[in-house]
Amino acid sequence: MKTIKILGSGCKKCLETAELAQAVADEKAVTVTIEKVTDMAQIMAYGVMSTPAVVVDEKVVHKGSKPTKKQLASWI
Repeated sequence: MKTIKILGSGCKKCLETAELAQAVADEKAVTVTIEKVTDMAQIMAYGVMSTPAVVVDEKVVHKGSKPTKKQLASWI
């Protein structure tokens, strides 16, 4: 099982990123745990200065914009 963290303030793009990640995982029949991280100290601990950001299994794979469905599929 993969753990996906969506780092961000809870803005619309952050929420859409979390929803898209779950949809892609469902399409691929992959079990994932999606966590939304809104605490700025935790976000900065990943070295992220712009959100939304995506962390897959503790590795930052994307930051600064909403990723595409194709990008999410490649990480999942």
